[in-house]
Amino acid sequence: MAESDWDTVTVLRKKGPTAAQAKSKQAITAAQRRGEDLETTKKWSAGQNKQHLVTKNTAKLDRETEELHHDRVSLDVGKVIQKGRQDRGLTQKDLATKINEKPQVIADYEAGRAIPNNQVMGKIERAIGMKLRGREIGLPLEPKKK
Repeated sequence: MAESDWDTVTVLRKKGPTAAQAKSKQAITAAQRRGEDLETTKKWSAGQNKQHLVTKNTAKLDRETEELHHDRVSLDVGKVIQKGRQDRGLTQKDLATKINEKPQVIADYEAGRAIPNNQVMGKIERAIGMKLRGREIGLPLEPKKK
């Protein structure tokens, strides 16, 4: 006990405000009343679920007048696919199963809504036995020469 310091005083204080409390409207106005310096920054799109950024080129893109769109399969090709499929006695689902694609793909090609894909077009050509690309659309496929 000889080494104890009885003159030391311990002062217990309240904890400071948490981060959420420090950002509250009441805490900000109280700090302004006390004359403290405040620094406020606004987060960009805080609390919103925005996944894209606005770029400087947005106005330039808005002024753009050229119509940008993907080329679609022509209705002539769609009719050839439909005729070839029906000549073989296949439904859209049967043809899709045969070429390992979804039935909606065949429906889109026949309706002219699909964006042409050479791999899919080649599969359909082989399945129905008719050309879908080039100048000879609708003609029978020639057997491969070996």
